[in-house]
Amino acid sequence: MASKAFAIIAGVGPGTGASIARRFAKTYSVVLLARTPASYDAVVQEINSSGGQAVGISADLSDSSSVKSAFDQIAVQYSGSSLAAAIFNSGGGWARKPFLELTDEDYSGALASQAKGGFYFAQSTLPLLLKARDISPRPPTLIFTGATASIRGSTNCADFASAKFALRALAQSLAREFGPQGVHVSHAIIDGAIDIPRTKSLIFQHEDAKLSPEAIADLYWHLHAQPRTTFVFEMDLRPYVEKW
Repeated sequence: MASKAFAIIAGVGPGTGASIARRFAKTYSVVLLARTPASYDAVVQEINSSGGQAVGISADLSDSSSVKSAFDQIAVQYSGSSLAAAIFNSGGGWARKPFLELTDEDYSGALASQAKGGFYFAQSTLPLLLKARDISPRPPTLIFTGATASIRGSTNCADFASAKFALRALAQSLAREFGPQGVHVSHAIIDGAIDIPRTKSLIFQHEDAKLSPEAIADLYWHLHAQPRTTFVFEMDLRPYVEKW
C-alpha cells in the first residue's frame, strides 16, 4: 500500500461504521471489517473512487480464527505500514426479549459479539499500535463504541447490557494498562438512536432526536488527534433533546 499509516474500522455497515471510515480515510488508508462484503463494498468503492485508499475484509469478530485470518491478510497488504488507529464498532448482540424468554444462545451470542469480539480485536491491534508509538504523528488510538446499555441495564436488555458492560470494563482495563505506554484507549457511550438507514422508520417529535453518524465520526477523529497530555477515556454522546 502507498500510505505509510492505516486505520482499521471493525463493524462497518451503511451507518456509523461507514461514516468513521470516510472520516479516517481523509488521512489514512483504511481497512474495513464486517461479516459480509455487502456491508462494506459500497463504502470501499466510494472511498477509492474519491481518491482515498480502502480495502474490505470479511471477518466474524466473535470468532478467533476468523479474526486471525483477517489480520494475517492485513499483515500482508500493509507490510511496512504502521497502524494509526483501530475502532471497534460492532453493534450486534441484542435479542430484544424479556429476560425469561432469553435463550442460552441469545446470551452467549451477545457476549461473543461484544466482550469476546472486543477482546480478539484488542489483542490483534494493540501490538501494532505499540509498534507505531514512535513514528505516528498522532498517538496510536484504540476506540470502542459503547451504548446506553454500557452503563444502564434496561428492560428487555439483559443480554446486550451484560455484553456492553463487559466491553466497557475491558476498555477501562486497557486504558489503564496501555495509556502509560503511549496508546490512547477510549470508550464512547452512544446514548440514543443514530440516524442510519435502519432507523429511518423511527419517528421522533423533534428533528434533532437522532445522533448524526458523521458527527460521531468527527468526535472519534478528535479522540485520535488528542495529544498525550490530554487523553480522554470516555465520551458520552447524545442529542440535546435526549432525556438521561
